[in-house]
Formats: sequence, C-alpha cells, structure tokens
Amino acid sequence: MVSDLICVGVITGARGVQGEIKIKSYTAVSGDLFRYGPLFNKDGSQTFKGRQTGQSKDQVLARIKGIEDRTQAEKLKGLELYIPREALPEPDEDEFYYSDLIDMKAELIDGRELGTVQVVHDAGAGPSLEIKSPDGLVLVPFTKAAVPVVDMEGGKIVIDPPDGLMDPPEPEEPSKDESS
Repeated sequence: MVSDLICVGVITGARGVQGEIKIKSYTAVSGDLFRYGPLFNKDGSQTFKGRQTGQSKDQVLARIKGIEDRTQAEKLKGLELYIPREALPEPDEDEFYYSDLIDMKAELIDGRELGTVQVVHDAGAGPSLEIKSPDGLVLVPFTKAAVPVVDMEGGKIVIDPPDGLMDPPEPEEPSKDESS
C-alpha cells in the first residue's frame, strides 16, 4: 500500500469500444498525468499503468493496461487517480498542492480564528476554500487578495474577506401569500 497520495485526476467515462478512457486531469499540464509513474486508487491498493492516447476538449484520452473493452472502461467511471507525493516536484513559492491546505487553520486578518480548511473546490472559475467555522461553512475565493498569507510551516492561512463575505444572511421577507 502507498501512503501520502495526491489526487491528480478522475476517470469521467469510456471512449470508443476498445477500452479507451477519458480523464479529467488535475495536473498543471494535463498531458503530464502519466509522466509521474503508475497511478493508484485512493487507498493505494490498486495500480494503474497507462499512457495518454490523445486529448479531447479538456480531457485526457488514455489506455490503461488490462482494460480491453468499453464495458471494462465504463466500470472505472468516477475512479479518482492518485500518485505518491514524492513523485511530484516541490511547488514553487506561492504555489500549493490543494491537499496541503486541508486541515490548515484559518484566521481573519485581525487575528480572530475563523475555522479549518475542509475542502478546496475548483470548478473552473478559480479555486475556493471551504472553511468549517463555528457558525457553519464559509466559502472563500482562493486568491492572493482574499488569502494574502499561506503559512505552510505554521499550518495556517490568513483570510482578508471580500466585502460581504462574512456578513450574516439577510432575513427573508415573508412572501405576499404568507402576510395576508
């Protein structure tokens, strides 16, 4: 079993009838997915050796050893692919692996504790941090303006929230049907 794995992609489906798969790559350069060596499932118990066969829109097309037909390829849909942390290069200054941000303490710029980073979301419009606070979940855009400090050694991030981010929700006004 392999420890300290980082998710680098997810299989999104099959392509064709000969076992080719489509992968949403999380690597900086999508074509680097197989450059780091074999891929693993989440707990490291399964190894996947493969090669890129092409590119389609924002997805990598690939062949995985042992996957010979569409039925086998379709069974892999949704499988997250991981590589050992040590196979990746060290990030440059002001670059971070999302997995390194999970469980970091988050505090506001004035020093008040906000909570703990639970998840890093990246739906395409830019990453955001999901922070669990005593008041619930807070989504913070992961930009230099909103997160001016990431202290990896200290295990914390500093949040300078954009206007309105920390405001309590407005109470809902009763609808016209409810007020009569």
